[in-house]
Amino acid sequence: MEQIRSAFNRVINSEHYSRFTLQPAEDGERHVEVKLSEDSTETDDGQAGGSPSFRPAPPHQSRRTICYWILATILIFIIGYMFGFISQKPKTQTTGCDLQLSVENQTSKIPVQVPPVVVPVAPNSQMDWADVTKLFTQKLSSQAFDKTLSEFDQPKRPAGSDEDTSMANRILSEFKTLQMAPWIDIHYIQLQKPDSTRPNRVFFGPDVFEPKGYLAYSAPKRVQGKLVYGNYGRQKDLDFLKKKSIELEGSVLLLRAGNITFAEQVNIAAANGAAAVLIYPDIQDFKYVADTELYGHVHMGSGDPYTPGFPSFNHTQFPPTKSSGLPEIPAQTITANMALSMLQRIGGPEADAGSGFEGGLESVTYRLGGTENVTVEVNNVLVNTEIHNVFGVIKGFTDPDRYVVLGAQRDAWGRGYARAAVGSAVLLELAKAFQEMVEKDGFRPRRSLVFASWSAGEYGSVGATEWLEGYMSSIDKRAFTYINLDGVVMGRGSFIASSSPLLYSLLESTMKQVKSPIGSGSLYDLVGKSAWQANVLRPMSMDDSAYPFLASSGIPSVSFHFISPDTEKYIYYGTNLDNLDHLNYQTSYRTGEITALAAEFAGRMALRLVHDHLLRLNPSQYSKVVLQAVIKVYKRINQLKMSGQLKDVTPTWLNQAHGSFQRAAAAISNTIDNTDLSDPEACRIINDRIMTVEHSLLSPYVSPTKSPFRHILLGQGSHTIASIADITDMQQLHTELALATWTLQGCADAMMGNIWDIDNEI
Repeated sequence: MEQIRSAFNRVINSEHYSRFTLQPAEDGERHVEVKLSEDSTETDDGQAGGSPSFRPAPPHQSRRTICYWILATILIFIIGYMFGFISQKPKTQTTGCDLQLSVENQTSKIPVQVPPVVVPVAPNSQMDWADVTKLFTQKLSSQAFDKTLSEFDQPKRPAGSDEDTSMANRILSEFKTLQMAPWIDIHYIQLQKPDSTRPNRVFFGPDVFEPKGYLAYSAPKRVQGKLVYGNYGRQKDLDFLKKKSIELEGSVLLLRAGNITFAEQVNIAAANGAAAVLIYPDIQDFKYVADTELYGHVHMGSGDPYTPGFPSFNHTQFPPTKSSGLPEIPAQTITANMALSMLQRIGGPEADAGSGFEGGLESVTYRLGGTENVTVEVNNVLVNTEIHNVFGVIKGFTDPDRYVVLGAQRDAWGRGYARAAVGSAVLLELAKAFQEMVEKDGFRPRRSLVFASWSAGEYGSVGATEWLEGYMSSIDKRAFTYINLDGVVMGRGSFIASSSPLLYSLLESTMKQVKSPIGSGSLYDLVGKSAWQANVLRPMSMDDSAYPFLASSGIPSVSFHFISPDTEKYIYYGTNLDNLDHLNYQTSYRTGEITALAAEFAGRMALRLVHDHLLRLNPSQYSKVVLQAVIKVYKRINQLKMSGQLKDVTPTWLNQAHGSFQRAAAAISNTIDNTDLSDPEACRIINDRIMTVEHSLLSPYVSPTKSPFRHILLGQGSHTIASIADITDMQQLHTELALATWTLQGCADAMMGNIWDIDNEI
């Protein structure tokens, strides 16, 4: 730069170099003398003068000087160009999405079209909750549901059949049309079905019955025993028989359906020594024709019982095994007419009046039996079956890796109208409504919505369970809620629900927003707001499609049902009578309207969970559930200690774990109260703590092969806190108490979040 500056100065001062002279110095050295051109002289002949010994070249510029000149010229040109460009920069005038460039000193303006600039919009910045719900309710109509319901009404839809696959393809096509990135999850499962060449039979005296209905996963055997009438087959019913000196060992129990699941009836019967079980629909409980066949399953678990704990992608990948929930005794359903013939000749003592053993069959004195032999022959066979689960997703805009799953069973024993058609219709219409809100109306869910159509639900939530088993490492702590759409419409006039306690608060707020199916007001007004939990909440049955999500996978889940005021059951489940006519009768011929209300209820819950920064899951609601379980164990252990049967064990350990749980839940509530809930990152940290609750209540100490429902509060098995009080082996009780205590304490620790915030008193 110094050289350039020097050259520039020389140009400005007009200095010229014309002659170099070499003069000897006194010290003998030569010095170069540079003279300016105006001081130079020339000889007459035009030659340059100077010393004859040194003749300089003609006047010229050195190469370095030439370079300086060139660089200086370029620099001046660049500087001038930049000044000119800045002074002539066009002014920009924006109108809409068109930009016009106006240049000074120009007589006309030339419009130039450029692509519109896309400015990122914060999720939900355009809509508050009132806007979202208003928009959503506009998308639902009873007419649309009537149309979709008629399309899903099929004469039959057994799992893995052509009809089932056709419906799966229909849903897949709809998801593709909606651009929901759909996919299919294929499983190869073993379903148990009647043998077409060897029917199941019951021999009683001269009568031979060949029922068409059956119970899947019964032990295929032929056994004989004394016929005993056992009411519903609950443990208290069998205890009543024992008090009456009725021998249960090796007997064939005749039970009426209801109160508990088929699987529980068979499991309890086997535990009490029964050799076989027959189940019929008593007229007192099921008011339909007496030759109606019953269908169901008796697996004390969910999913394919021949791949317990792992997915049925390919049976050859896994060693031969079977679920511990498979019964070792045969079980068979019979019609009410068949049961009538048997009860008329059963013999034995009469059931006590007021004992609850009296049913509704006419011309029958309900006796306890124990005198006449009966033979039960079950010939069911295993059939390898391919099933398809179908999925579609609406991805979230902030936390797409967190998602709510909405699912519906697609298969049924017969028409399965209320069982499968209604849920599938709700699933599809909700997908349409949500996708339209996103694509056309600017709705931006923070989290994702996954829509799932399951197969083989009638066999014990097989499709759903296999999906959970196959992808639990991917689903774990990402799927934070499951909303079950099976059986959402069973009547009109009342409402019940089964749910994880984490969802109680959301259930309550949603009931306040959805109108009552009868009269004015909301569902909350209909069920009685002062005691809504007592009127609405029911324990989640093992037959509920949401149960494996909750009790096996630790995903907060909910099922809800619009019901008739006089009954909480839809008596046509598991029969060929589950059709439009019977459901219309239950809903006063307003099935489409009630289905739209059910869709609104499910949709509002889902929207609330994906709309807000903070997850609408309330850990404090679990405290009462934990307390009730702990109190039962506390009393039992104190009794055993006082009697001397149990030593060196104290219930204080479990009580301290309960205290830790309460403090952790209160800490989350306190954090929420003192947090800016408009801060996404702060809410995500709180959400992470909330999402640990359900999963942390799964016992890590039991095998899913032996105890698939690992939840210590809502599961099944000796590992649950409630079951500890019933253990008679003191060493086992001590062990189970320790494991349950530490599981509960671990849940409390996980809820605290940071390791330095954990307050462990045990």
